[in-house]
Amino acid sequence: MDRGAVNVIYEDNHLLIVNKPAGTLVQGDRTGDTPLLELCRYYIKVKYHKPGDVFLGLVHRLDRPVSGAVIFAKTSKALERMNRLFQNRAIRKTYWAVVKRKPREEEGKLVHWLIKDSQKNMTKAYGKQIDGGQKAELHYKVLGMLNEHYLIEVNPITGRPHQIRVQLATMGCPIKGDLKYGFPKPNRDGNINLHAKNISFLHPVKKEYLSVRAGLPENDFWEQFLTLEEIKVKPKDINKLH
Repeated sequence: MDRGAVNVIYEDNHLLIVNKPAGTLVQGDRTGDTPLLELCRYYIKVKYHKPGDVFLGLVHRLDRPVSGAVIFAKTSKALERMNRLFQNRAIRKTYWAVVKRKPREEEGKLVHWLIKDSQKNMTKAYGKQIDGGQKAELHYKVLGMLNEHYLIEVNPITGRPHQIRVQLATMGCPIKGDLKYGFPKPNRDGNINLHAKNISFLHPVKKEYLSVRAGLPENDFWEQFLTLEEIKVKPKDINKLH
């Protein structure tokens, strides 16, 4: 990824919110690939002609094969306050996921207890409380069907590792391309069809309500859903276009 290629959704003196491409790391790991955090630091350094190191705090993460909105804090004060908002669950996040199998119910709430295997980088979901398990909750709603795939809107209540991926898979609806959680074949680009589409919260410094939207990835499969967004089709009307 080009070090200058950062898709900025929102920026002020306190926050930087960008649209992460699927396949890009948020934070560095043992692969040595350039992470989004470093790309954003470079973006700030160049744009504002900053000498030396650039402070940029990581507020939250998205899995590497997931796309969408990621928030960074440009000051330590903003980072501390954003962390508090996440801890207090005062952030509203909306994801879009594409699955092959239709959920039994059109909408509902999923509650599981999750345990992550760090060595395998996988999370397992249990239907009842177990020792060491972290409670995970989300709301989901089927928006419609296009080309034999279902579009699901997900609003996570908690923020656990791989939560949406494993919870949807546990109800029999693994996300398209997600081999790790049971989808039968990979996407051509190796990523999965899960996108962090909207994020809303009270600005930690300005105290104004902020809601941002990350545009859908521009690839062949997402293009159909991107078209639906552009013409502002209501979710209940998606089936009429099939």
